[in-house]
Amino acid sequence: MFSVYQLKSRFQALLRPYVKLLYDSQITANQVTIGACVGSILVAMFVGYFADHLWLFLLIPLWMFIRMALNAIDGMLAREYNQKSNLGSYLNEICDVVSDSVLLLIFTQLNQVNNSLVILVVLLSFLTEFAGVLGVMIGSTRRYDGPMGKSDRAFVFSLISLGISTYLLPLDWLNTVLWLIIFLLLITVVNRVRKGLQESTSIKD
Repeated sequence: MFSVYQLKSRFQALLRPYVKLLYDSQITANQVTIGACVGSILVAMFVGYFADHLWLFLLIPLWMFIRMALNAIDGMLAREYNQKSNLGSYLNEICDVVSDSVLLLIFTQLNQVNNSLVILVVLLSFLTEFAGVLGVMIGSTRRYDGPMGKSDRAFVFSLISLGISTYLLPLDWLNTVLWLIIFLLLITVVNRVRKGLQESTSIKD
């Protein structure tokens, strides 16, 4: 099943010159990880506070793209410049969950949106990442299967935010869209568990 995550290698190739520049500037992978998280919190606070001004939702796809680039950069710094660490692994997972949560919670500020659906999306998003990490505990790799992984959520909510900011997406449709995302998140959890179990079994065999 296709996932935006599959495009990661091409995206990384475009970012490699900037990774070298950051390394030469003595910027570490952990600093990039924390910076991306802080940036997500600031964007969420700003857009959420002024949510009545729908055009500001344009900041979300812009930030999502920057955040995806920063997430790719911190991984490349860690792998290619010997900056891997146990702390970095913790920061990577925790900061991703925090960033996802605060950016998704922005949508609770829209009167037309059912807040319970947004909260359910946040919880299921957390569950998808938890299911991905649990693969490591059973001898599998960290699972990134879709169809609604982190990169996919960033892409989908960027499109939603773009539709909101340009008034092309009627706000009354958002609850229906959230139900669809919830369904895809459930499939993602199942896929990650299933693929993790399959990989663990094949390794043992």
